[in-house]
Amino acid sequence: MAFITLDSQKLKTNFDYLYKLFKKKNIDWAVVTKMLSGNRLFLNELLKLDIKQVADSRVSNLKTIKSINPNVETIYIKPPAKRSISSIVKYADISLNTEIETIKRLSEEAQKQNKTHKVIIMIELGELREGVMGDDFMSFYERVFKLNNIKVVGVGTNLTCLYGVLPNQDKLIQLCLYEQLVESRFNQQISYVSGGTSVTIPLIFQNMLPKGINHFRVGETLFLGTDVYSDGKINEMQNDAFSLYSEIIELIEKPIVPNGDLGTNLEGHSLDFDEENIGKTSYRAIIDLGLLDADVNHLSLKDKSLKISGASSDVTVLDLGDNRNNYKVGDLVEFEMDYMGTLRIMNSNYIDKKVINEL
Repeated sequence: MAFITLDSQKLKTNFDYLYKLFKKKNIDWAVVTKMLSGNRLFLNELLKLDIKQVADSRVSNLKTIKSINPNVETIYIKPPAKRSISSIVKYADISLNTEIETIKRLSEEAQKQNKTHKVIIMIELGELREGVMGDDFMSFYERVFKLNNIKVVGVGTNLTCLYGVLPNQDKLIQLCLYEQLVESRFNQQISYVSGGTSVTIPLIFQNMLPKGINHFRVGETLFLGTDVYSDGKINEMQNDAFSLYSEIIELIEKPIVPNGDLGTNLEGHSLDFDEENIGKTSYRAIIDLGLLDADVNHLSLKDKSLKISGASSDVTVLDLGDNRNNYKVGDLVEFEMDYMGTLRIMNSNYIDKKVINEL
């Protein structure tokens, strides 16, 4: 079985780096755990760190988090669905919201559970994902403010995830102004201006983050050490806390070009081959990892002498060329993954999960 490893010491290095960065700027932050897909083994290792807030887009994952550490504050980070209201109030201390009818249901459920449910109101700043339109925000807040067992603790925005709209000073200053308008008009303190995600971190380095932004929601940069703004890496962080391994289950020298009439493969693709390779051979390895488990477009082989030739539902075929590194059946090949690659792998029940260098 293919397996993914989490190096806890490398994860801690990344956490400590971000912890110091945010503390220096007086910024609170929540660790976004959706990349871990609710895996108890990895969540348990993560929660050994000094984490105050955890955020996730699946209420079942928040339930698991609360079972590991009931004292950590949890945030549900997408607009709640009606069918999930009861569970969200039970397992999420805070939720991100954009619909007044949804918040009314949260209010009713919070009263039933004898709780005060906290909300962050999301504002549309150009990404066209979730968010109340700016012109409607003040009247929206006024209606929410009157609801029982609901406390507005923040305003926020989401950028980059859908269309790639990047955060900048102007957009984040707009978000800060909404918070100031609320405090001025309603004489109510708003704790969080949640304008930060992984993509916003480089603005801190450039001294371009408005002082009013005091809350971040960070997943990718913590786990992968990425500079999401420029699609690069942060030098002081570890980029390989996760590694993927798959076993070679067949290794045979075969023709490079297939033999027979070609139709479409299982993904509906028609493939072309260079006629110059007709009659040539190479060593081809089959590994126990397929499209059911992974998106090979988001994986890269650690050994750059190997190439991915293609994949089907259950296996992937590698071209080893002349097999200069003398691979054999039973050997493991290692992959590096980007964010989407890791997310897909973590969401597969058929990939084993292992912790190395435990805390």
